[in-house]
Amino acid sequence: MAASADTTTITTTPSCTLTGRIALVTGGGSGIGRACCQVLAREGARLMVTDINLQAAKHTLTLLPGGQQHVALAMDVRDRRSVDDVMKSAHDQCGAPPSLLVNCAGVFITSPILKIDDDSWQKNIDVNLMGLFLVTQAFARSLLESGIDSKGAIVNIASIMGKTGLTEFSGYSASKGGVISLTKTCAAELASKAIRVNCVLPGVIDTPMSANASEMRENFKRLIPLDRFGRPEEVAEVVAFLLSERSSYMVGACVEVTGGYAM
Repeated sequence: MAASADTTTITTTPSCTLTGRIALVTGGGSGIGRACCQVLAREGARLMVTDINLQAAKHTLTLLPGGQQHVALAMDVRDRRSVDDVMKSAHDQCGAPPSLLVNCAGVFITSPILKIDDDSWQKNIDVNLMGLFLVTQAFARSLLESGIDSKGAIVNIASIMGKTGLTEFSGYSASKGGVISLTKTCAAELASKAIRVNCVLPGVIDTPMSANASEMRENFKRLIPLDRFGRPEEVAEVVAFLLSERSSYMVGACVEVTGGYAM
């Protein structure tokens, strides 16, 4: 089943639940991150689209309603200075720090445990877990230090593999398991500061990243009760819900979006 970065169909009827909010999305240049940007913009948010590939982030801007209010920025989530620079730019360009965050930047490197090399293992951890930590810390500090009386919300994109594990996915599964654990710890610490933290556990979603594991996808599909792969917008709609006040009593939740896999 072929994947495409630009086939996402976003429901165009807005409920405007995020009007006036500034949302920062990492990995916003493709896949689930791009779909999150589209859905959040539809809901009225002003987007800070970040990606290590600036051109991809700029392309996402062309797909968003709201014209010039949105901004694309290059960010390497593994680099604290890059992350801090983006937070400063967000504040400078918008007049306020972002109060919504979607941690979606990720990599997908697979290998059997007996064959995975140190660099591949470390890259999974550096991008998927360390990067999420750096961005979350910078985001929370920026919002709390601003003195603005604003509620914050963070949604981390983990993976069902972080819960179940999977053959040949040791580094990826470990990093996403770490995301689940870190989500719960941050949720416990930040709830009293009016920042809610939750995460989403997607199954196999039709994105350019998952397309690189075609054999795995076909084996996985047989285990999905809905008998199909997910679409990026189906994850993005859950993300928008978790960022909005419609989920105001959800803290530390890990919502599975898997088509029924691993129920």
